[in-house]
Amino acid sequence: MLQKVNFQPGFNKQVTATGGEGQWVGGDYVRFRYGSPEKIGGWAQLGDNTLTGRNTALHHFVNASGIKYAAIGTNRFLYVYSGGAFYDITPIKSTTTLTSAFTTTNADATVTITFASDHNITKYDIIRCDNFSSATNSNFDSDDFDDTNFMVTSVPTSTTITVEMGSVESGSGASTSGGVRVKHFYSIGPAVEASAAGWGLGLWGGTVAGEITATLDGALTSGSTSIVLSDSGSMPATGTVLINSERISYTSNTVGTDTLSGLTRGADNTTAASHSDGATVSNASDYTKWGASQTGDIVIAPGLWSLDNYGNKLIATIFDGATFEWNSNATGATSTRATIVANAPTAAIHTLVSTPDRHLVFFGTETTIGTTSTQDSMYIRWSDQESINATTSYAPSAINTAGTQRLADGTRIVAAIRGRDAIYVWTDTALFIMRFVGAPFVFSFQQVGTNCGLLGKNAAVEVDGSAYWMSENGFFRYTGKLESMPCLVEDYVFDDINTIPRQHIYAGLNNLFGEVTWFYPGSGAASNNRSVTYNYMDSTPERPVWTTSSLARSTWSDSHIFGKPHGTEYDSSATSDTTVGNTDGVTTYFEHETGVNQIKSGTASTIAASIESGDFDISAGQGGADLRGDGENIMKIRRVLPDFLQQTGDARVTLNLKNYPTDSQVSSSLGPFTTTTDTTKIDTRARARAISLKVDNTGTGQHWKLGTFRLDIQPDGKR
Repeated sequence: MLQKVNFQPGFNKQVTATGGEGQWVGGDYVRFRYGSPEKIGGWAQLGDNTLTGRNTALHHFVNASGIKYAAIGTNRFLYVYSGGAFYDITPIKSTTTLTSAFTTTNADATVTITFASDHNITKYDIIRCDNFSSATNSNFDSDDFDDTNFMVTSVPTSTTITVEMGSVESGSGASTSGGVRVKHFYSIGPAVEASAAGWGLGLWGGTVAGEITATLDGALTSGSTSIVLSDSGSMPATGTVLINSERISYTSNTVGTDTLSGLTRGADNTTAASHSDGATVSNASDYTKWGASQTGDIVIAPGLWSLDNYGNKLIATIFDGATFEWNSNATGATSTRATIVANAPTAAIHTLVSTPDRHLVFFGTETTIGTTSTQDSMYIRWSDQESINATTSYAPSAINTAGTQRLADGTRIVAAIRGRDAIYVWTDTALFIMRFVGAPFVFSFQQVGTNCGLLGKNAAVEVDGSAYWMSENGFFRYTGKLESMPCLVEDYVFDDINTIPRQHIYAGLNNLFGEVTWFYPGSGAASNNRSVTYNYMDSTPERPVWTTSSLARSTWSDSHIFGKPHGTEYDSSATSDTTVGNTDGVTTYFEHETGVNQIKSGTASTIAASIESGDFDISAGQGGADLRGDGENIMKIRRVLPDFLQQTGDARVTLNLKNYPTDSQVSSSLGPFTTTTDTTKIDTRARARAISLKVDNTGTGQHWKLGTFRLDIQPDGKR
C-alpha cells in the first residue's frame, strides 16, 4: 500500500542512520523552506576580475547620491565595487621617486629596485609603479611598470627590493639605471592565519646551555656580503646567525679568517640593516631566540579589516593597525584613495560606528593615542559625537562626549557588532552590551554572559534584535537573555572545525530565507571550505532546523543594499591578473540566489545538491505497513511516486538498502532513477529490512524542491 514519506525538517547528525528514522541525516547545497527541502539558489560572478589576496571583510552601503557600494578588504588591498567594476582605494603609506633604480640579469625575471635610503618595505608588501624612465640594456619598459602593482619578492637590503616580472630579461641586463616612482601601500597582513612564534614564544633575548656567541670584528653595512667574527671556530659550517633583530644565513665558515660568507641578508622576513663593530652575533641555527620562528600556541592573525560607514565616508581599520576614511560622495571618488583618519588611535582590533548617535568606536586600542606600545586588548575608546578628525575628537572633556572604557572579563576583545538598540561586544570569554545613554556617561556597559566568548572576529551576526554567534563551547544567541542553541549537527561541526585559522570563520545572514550561516575551515584546511546554517524562520523550540554544506565563502553580506546577498570565494592556489608576482591567491566576488548554476568567468557548472534520509523500516500491523517499525520485517518497495515542486531539469532518486545497521548501503538494483517533470511513477524492486531515500542532481540547469513522496511498500516476511 502507498505510504507518505514525511521527514522532519533539518539535518540530524547527532545520531546514526538507523537512529535517524523519520529524519534527514545529511546532504549538501540544500535548505529547508516551510518545512520542505530544496536545492539552494545559484550564484554568478560579479565584475570581470579576481581580487588579489584573501577577502576578509565585506560591507555594503549606499551614499547620499543613491550610489550603491560594496567595500571589499583583502589581506593586501582595499577595493570598492560599484556599477559592475572594482576600484582600488588602498591607502598609500609612502611615495618615492627613484633614479638609477633598476638592476636586471639576462634570462632572469628578477628585477632589483634600489632606493637612495632605507625603504621600510618588507617581503610580500605591495608597491605600485609609474613614471618609468628607460633602463639601459633592458627589454623592460613603461608597459611593464607604469600603473602596475607588484608584490615584493624579497628584501636583500634596507635599500633594495626585488620583484618578479612575468617574463625574463632578454637584454644584456641593466645595472642601476632607469627611474621610477614607487608607491608603497600600507601593509595589511598575511593571507593565512597560522600558529607561529615570535616575541614571547621563543627565548626572548635569553640564553640556553650551549649557546654559541661571538662578536663582530668590524662594522657591517646593510649590503655587506661577508661577516668577520672575533672567533668563528665554534659556529656551524653552514647555518644562521642573529645580529640584533636581523637573521643572516650563510653557506661557508672559513675558520682560518673567522669569516662567514655566502650570505642571505634579512633571512626569515627580517630586515637587512647596519651593525656596529663589536655587536653580539648569536648562533640561531640550533635554538630559538627573539625573531626566530617556532611552532606553538601563538597565532599570527591574517590581514583583517573592520569596515563601516560614517555617513558617506567608508571607515576602514586594519587589524592592530591604523584607521582610514574614504569619501564615497566626493567628485571622482573611485579615482581617489582612502586616507588616514587624523588624530585617531593608530592601533585597534576593531572599529564600528555607533548609530544613530554617530560616535566612532575603537576596540582593543591605545590608552595613549599615537603610542602603539600602549595598545590594550580590552580597552575601548570612542570619538566625540559627530567628530572624528579634530584634534579634540578623542580627548574626553567636560564639553564633549569622547570617552574610554576598559572591560573586565576576558583577555582580549575579539569583535563587536551593531544591533538594533545596542552594540554587542565579545571578549574571548564573555559578552557585553554597550548602549548609548547620553551625558554624562555617554555609553553604559553591561556584562550579560560568561563562558560564551566569540570564536573569531567575524563569527557573529545580529538580526531582528537577536545576536547569533559561534563560540568555543558551541552556538549561542542573545535575545534579551543568553541561550545556548540546541544544534543537531553540533558534534559534526566542532569535531571537524580547524580552530587554528579561527579568524577566517565568517557568519552571514540571508534574510530572504531566514538563515544564519557560518563558513568555517574543516579539519586540516587553512581556508573556509564548509558551512553550517541555522534557519531561524523554520525552527521551533522542539525542532531547530540546521543544515551543513560544502559551500565555501570567505565573506558574506546580506541583500539589504543590492537586493540579493553577495559572497566571496578564496582560492589560495590561483594567481592574480592585476598584481605581478602575487603569491597570496585570489578572491572572486559573487551574487547569490540567482539562477540554478554556479557561474564563474562566464562558465556555468553544476551545483551538486543532495539530501538523504535516515533508515526507515516497517512493522506489519492490522492496518498495513508503516514506516516506523522495529526492523523485524523485510519490506518490499515496488513503486515510488515522486512529488517535486519547482522542478527544473532532471532530478535523481536513489533507494539505499541494508538489512542490519552495520551493513554497508547497497543501491537498489534498478536505481538510481532519473526523474523529469513528466515522471509520474518509478517502478522498482527494492527489498531489505531498512531503506533510506536520497534525492540529488548531477547536471547544470537543474533545480528541485521536495513535496511528499509516496512509496508502494508492503511487508515481505521476516527472512
